[in-house]
Amino acid sequence: MNTQFSAMRDTVISVGEIGTTLRRHSETAIRFAMVVVLLWFGALKFSAYEANAIAGLVTNSPLLAWLHEALGVRAFSNAVGITEITAAVLIAAHPFSARLGALGGVIASATFFVTLSFMFTTPGVAEAGAGGLPVISVLPGQFLLKDLVLLAVSVRLLAISLQDCEPDA
Repeated sequence: MNTQFSAMRDTVISVGEIGTTLRRHSETAIRFAMVVVLLWFGALKFSAYEANAIAGLVTNSPLLAWLHEALGVRAFSNAVGITEITAAVLIAAHPFSARLGALGGVIASATFFVTLSFMFTTPGVAEAGAGGLPVISVLPGQFLLKDLVLLAVSVRLLAISLQDCEPDA
């Protein structure tokens, strides 16, 4: 009986092993998901619909209003699209070059940091009819709030890439 228990114990995967496997696969899934999101968002920036949709956010931003004014609605949106697609390609390149993955993580992190700043510069984020903050509107409030998660994921991917740049000890 004792040998049966010992054999069964040896075939059971430990919780730690499950966690390690899940971490490895979830990092791949997170990277893939971020690449899809950035490619999709970036491609949409080349449409008139999206260019006009982000104009209201950007024109209220002290960081970007001047650039939006200088480039115009479509050229500004195209530049954002190129930035997002570039970040996606670089993040996707991580398995081949951790340094490229890190650069993509920096670009994505900066992008979502800037768009998250729109929470503080865009009129209508706080839902005045419900008493203001912490109640936020669906648009633009909740729409912008998702960038908090995307920023955190970008920073996590950056951290993974930076760790993978280190030579094995």
